[in-house]
Amino acid sequence: MSIKKFAVIGHPIGHTMSPFIHNRLFGLSGIEAEYIKLDIAPENLADEYNKTLSKLDGYNITIPHKQNIIQLIDEIDDKAKMYGSVNTVANSDGIAKGYTTDPDGFLKALDAAGIILDGRVVILGCGGVARTMAYEVVLKGRPLLFAVRKDDVNIAKLLCSEIENTVKGAKVGFCLIDELSGDIDVLVNATPIGMFPKLDAQPVSDSVINKCASVFDAVYNPLETVLIKKALANGSKAVGGMSMLVWQAVVSHEKWDGSVYDKDEIAKLCIDSAEALKNR
Repeated sequence: MSIKKFAVIGHPIGHTMSPFIHNRLFGLSGIEAEYIKLDIAPENLADEYNKTLSKLDGYNITIPHKQNIIQLIDEIDDKAKMYGSVNTVANSDGIAKGYTTDPDGFLKALDAAGIILDGRVVILGCGGVARTMAYEVVLKGRPLLFAVRKDDVNIAKLLCSEIENTVKGAKVGFCLIDELSGDIDVLVNATPIGMFPKLDAQPVSDSVINKCASVFDAVYNPLETVLIKKALANGSKAVGGMSMLVWQAVVSHEKWDGSVYDKDEIAKLCIDSAEALKNR
């Protein structure tokens, strides 16, 4: 049996954890595969698609190619179409089909941590990561509140309008982070606050954290941010971004070969991935 060939493409690509995570996933599923990283400048994407990417069994896409790859592949699934972004391509029977695995990675990370998207859901920030998570919240019929900095109020307004126009019946609003109060069922940090090297930073005050039943932090370096540590100390359910990073990779493998993984295996991979990142 020939070895299957996969890759991650981006520019720059040196920092990526994808080879570590995906090679481990192939090992867990018993599939013989080679997974490499390819640094492709935007102006070379079309040439490399014909020369290299079309010959792979599948590949992942990161910045800056998530939108431009769409015009080169044959099909994209409905969710990728809604987000206007593709981060996974499966080449099968001469057809290149694109997917976005980040949304399902987010949902699977929550599920693995026993966090249910219900009640009062608050997302800190209104950038690209926040947008992905926000759509998954409102698609489940849950009301959503963005908590943002004063400088980001106009961006938050536009994002709320976009979501309301895209998802029928979506209930979404925003407030300033400093004005956030009351009980929160699920708090999602979609800002970089708390990321290495500023490990002592936290996006909200202790008084807010103390009123959160569950917390998800998109930051994956470190494995446990101050926000996560304080939430766990309060007895809340909490999980960090490494879980989402690994689970979205798992979804790629589901698209490529239908592999299924045990939650305990993935939890161990999250810890090992964080350690590998720290060692860098």
